[in-house]
Amino acid sequence: MNRLPQSLLTILRNYRLSGRKALAILLDPDKIEQNALSDLLLRTNEFPVDFFLVGGSLVTDYIHKEVIATIREHSNVPIVLFPGNPLHIDASADAILFLSLISGRNPEFLIGQHVIAAPLLKKSGLEILPTGYMLVDSGTQTTVSYISGTMPLPHDKPGVAACTAMAGEMLGLKLIYLDAGSGARWPVTPAMINAVRAVIDLPLIVGGGINSGEKAYEALKAGADMIVVGNGIEQDPDLLPQLSAVIREFNQSVVQA
Repeated sequence: MNRLPQSLLTILRNYRLSGRKALAILLDPDKIEQNALSDLLLRTNEFPVDFFLVGGSLVTDYIHKEVIATIREHSNVPIVLFPGNPLHIDASADAILFLSLISGRNPEFLIGQHVIAAPLLKKSGLEILPTGYMLVDSGTQTTVSYISGTMPLPHDKPGVAACTAMAGEMLGLKLIYLDAGSGARWPVTPAMINAVRAVIDLPLIVGGGINSGEKAYEALKAGADMIVVGNGIEQDPDLLPQLSAVIREFNQSVVQA
């Protein structure tokens, strides 16, 4: 259950209002080895991150509790579930992204799975973060597009993304998450991030295909409040120092201003 002195939603809103940027690492229980996880967590002491996301679209080894326990051993960073279905709920985390796939038209991922999860979440003590999840075309079919049976938003249609995000905010969602998906060939474009940022007041999360410091910088400059990186760090551990440096650069400029 949430062990934090302040709600994560309040923290994210404060980041948004102050201009501070955040970095989250996405840990897929199916893809990360225990030794590699411990090494990564030790590195985050030198190159800090703001959040850990745990989960994925398709998880075959239900070891969320073990992954969360390992994070707790090495770090005090908040842990947020990134669920693919109600089986991924684990009360030992701090919060959960309650994802509504507003870019698609599959009712199961707009509301169906949420109805199944609601009584479990009510008892869990997790902080619920209602999130408008928007899948964006990344040049390849991703696991989430296949599992959800939905088409992603065209990567070159920022206006469609902006209207979708506006609708999500008007429906009462508290966060917007633009995601190119795991294994993306290219990230969400700065033009799309900028278009969404211009029409919503909610904290904006962007992930997928961010595999360099330059791409991280472009996403943050375009208006992302938090970037999420998973595969990039798994494939290149040296990416973490680059991302940490980019976040530090942005946040130092906020302090100096």
